[in-house]
Amino acid sequence: MQIGITMTTLPSTMSTVSSQTSTNNNIPTQPNIVFILADDMGYGDLGCYNPDSKIPTPNMDKLASQGMRFTDAHSPSAVCSPTRYGVLTGRYAWRSRLKNGVLWGYSTSLIEEGRTTVASTLKQHGYTTGCVGKWHLGFQNGDPVDRKNPVDYDQLLQPGPVTLGFDYFYGIPASLDMDPYIFIENDRPVESATEMIEGSAHRRQSGGGFWRGGPIAPNFKHVDVLPIITQKSVEFIQKNAKETPENPFFLYFPLTAPHTPWVPTEEFLGKSGAGYYGDFTTQVDWSVGQIMDTLDQHNLTENTLIIITSDNGSHWHQNDIEQFDHRSNLHLRGQKADIWEGGHRIPFIARWPGQIEDGTVNDQTICLTDLMATVGEVLDEDLPENAGEDSISILPALVNHRLDQPIRDAIVNHSANGTFAIRQGAWKLIQGLGSGGFSSPQTVEPSPDGPKGQLYNLDDDPSETNNLYSEQPEFVEQLTKLLDKYQDQEHSRN
Repeated sequence: MQIGITMTTLPSTMSTVSSQTSTNNNIPTQPNIVFILADDMGYGDLGCYNPDSKIPTPNMDKLASQGMRFTDAHSPSAVCSPTRYGVLTGRYAWRSRLKNGVLWGYSTSLIEEGRTTVASTLKQHGYTTGCVGKWHLGFQNGDPVDRKNPVDYDQLLQPGPVTLGFDYFYGIPASLDMDPYIFIENDRPVESATEMIEGSAHRRQSGGGFWRGGPIAPNFKHVDVLPIITQKSVEFIQKNAKETPENPFFLYFPLTAPHTPWVPTEEFLGKSGAGYYGDFTTQVDWSVGQIMDTLDQHNLTENTLIIITSDNGSHWHQNDIEQFDHRSNLHLRGQKADIWEGGHRIPFIARWPGQIEDGTVNDQTICLTDLMATVGEVLDEDLPENAGEDSISILPALVNHRLDQPIRDAIVNHSANGTFAIRQGAWKLIQGLGSGGFSSPQTVEPSPDGPKGQLYNLDDDPSETNNLYSEQPEFVEQLTKLLDKYQDQEHSRN
């Protein structure tokens, strides 16, 4: 199966954010914004992307029918923390101290103090800002080598969300399989981690659960986390609707699912044809539905831009495909952590009544770092030079799905082990052999006479099966130079 994408080789110069016009002078400058970031949800999990999906996703499918579905959206990284850094800062995380891998539960703050974020920008324009869910960007200042100076959860958790632009935070420190297992409200634990839990014996489909052993709060239960953060998100919207209806709000809702442990509540067990993972993804769809219903109940839908996407591809093995006949990453090669498309091509759905045309499909190449510049253009404010370094506004594409010019010159992707890829038009260059992530082979030593990297034409070969590195040296050279330029100048937007 091939995705209906249309790509062309682009010029080497990039449009500036300020030069992009939205084509609609009636765009509200202060809509409510809800950004929902699923954790490890694949491109092929949603019915609107994959008619053969074994997972019911009626709410997300409804959202697509009422808005726009992008077919060529990407996370900047194939794993959690660096993508979240990119979402909130508009900057590739490899420009920070995090050159590979992810943070841990006791890691110190990754977002630099004083750095402009999506939340701080919106707060300056009168928005009430809230983050509910999985943070995974660290707390407190400390030694960059986190194990030498870990976060002390008995002390004030600053810097953190409330010092980076959020008025309110409720969530967990890192992934649901990483200790400490606690809830944090604003800058303090709701309940201290005074007990210990052993690591789960269940692995993947044989029980669905996997978590590391470590400190846990007495009343913390993994199965309760998704319902709790969903309810807290609903309450955030309700509170703003009732107490400050004159103020717009921004809700960043980074879900804890369907990342491991796969722990759907009892009412969702057996609701999919893709095991515990599928059932948990069905519960994710329920969470999205709760947000949609709350917006409806408070007459907020018409003036709310809501986005649902994922931080990277699904952690879905070949044996999972064979067992359930479900392709979580559709036809894409690889999975979470990989530099191949399955690692970072993601679902991306946006609804904004009156601005985004119902039921539209957009083949523009976009990146999650683009939220920053998009917010800036919605607010009619240019970004500072030292903010959103890798962010391009997608507002022109949102309000005009027939836009015939690419809004991005290129995107850079990063795997779990730090392998780079750069994409321009149809051409994608990977600086290395192997997946760079979870799939085998992770790394490959090049032979003396063989290719040193990978080059694919995604128009002709969306599944990345035909390496053209040796046959197309001109594209290898062009893309290598462009990546070097982005790295040297410390930004990719002009």
